[in-house]
Amino acid sequence: MTSDIRIETDRLILRAPQFDDFDAMADFLADSRSETIGAGNMNRLEAWKVFSRIAGMWFLRGYGLFIVEDKATGKPIASIGPWNPITWPEPELGWSIWTAEAEGKGIGYEAAQAARDYAFEVLGWDTAVSYVDASNTRSIALAERLGAKLDPDADYPGKDTEDDDEEPCLVYRHANTSEAQ
Repeated sequence: MTSDIRIETDRLILRAPQFDDFDAMADFLADSRSETIGAGNMNRLEAWKVFSRIAGMWFLRGYGLFIVEDKATGKPIASIGPWNPITWPEPELGWSIWTAEAEGKGIGYEAAQAARDYAFEVLGWDTAVSYVDASNTRSIALAERLGAKLDPDADYPGKDTEDDDEEPCLVYRHANTSEAQ
């Protein structure tokens, strides 16, 4: 799979996934830090399935979560971008920062802002939400910093399941930045 979609910010490159990104993502998915995105403690096979779904979205839709590469090091440090499985109620702007070292530096904000603008301006999305685990304070802060507003009436993946152990997620709605221009 190849894609020539590439977005550059001051410090980052957002691009389609490449095979060499797998190890960095697998390390993140094996760590308890990924529990708030529905992962955590995944083995390599489970991580491969997640990575393959991300790559498959690019193949099937022509877009998907970008791999965020640090320009200074060339290392993949996050996945951020448009995510739209057919079973989800609406398109999502999703994100995960893969290492603690990459947190707290504005990387998520810089990348998510670029990815959100891409979804609205290039993909022509009318709306986007972010599904956030209620315990994920960093993701809540990022959604709010991006100007997204809590939408308590919105549906979310798994809302109608009968799994009482499933925690409801918060739904943050992003303003369509292309309409403001």
